[in-house]
Amino acid sequence: MSESERSTMIFAVRTTVGQERNVSNLIAGRAEANKIMIRSILVPEALKGYIFIEADGPHIVEEAISGIRHVRSRVPGMVSFSEIEKYVVVKPVIEELDVSDLVEVTGGPFKGMRAKITAIDRAKEEVTIELLEATFTLPITVHADYVKVVRKGGEETG
Repeated sequence: MSESERSTMIFAVRTTVGQERNVSNLIAGRAEANKIMIRSILVPEALKGYIFIEADGPHIVEEAISGIRHVRSRVPGMVSFSEIEKYVVVKPVIEELDVSDLVEVTGGPFKGMRAKITAIDRAKEEVTIELLEATFTLPITVHADYVKVVRKGGEETG
């Protein structure tokens, strides 16, 4: 491990929820224009209201974020890479799903309805669901990106 790798630190910055990408773009623009030594900016999809900035010290982050709209504050202290690694390694939604999981449909004509997963086609990234609020059970196949797990189901047998 070289000296520069050892001195790099990661800092968390609180932002207005929904403005994470805008804030990161403003910080990147300021860093480029003013030659502020920011190594990277991470905007995790799964963690709302926070961005992570990699720099050599907190004073550099403070300089980069001061006066930027939608920045709430810099979280005191540093963040270890192991804490943010789960946001860096992107897992497809389909990997999190199992048969008999209770899910909520997040898009399409059945948006907002709850359903139970009856089958999973991992190759096509599709799940077959049965709507719980429907008057009769009708299997519907949707893309895995359109469902969100509400409750994990029982263990699948066989």
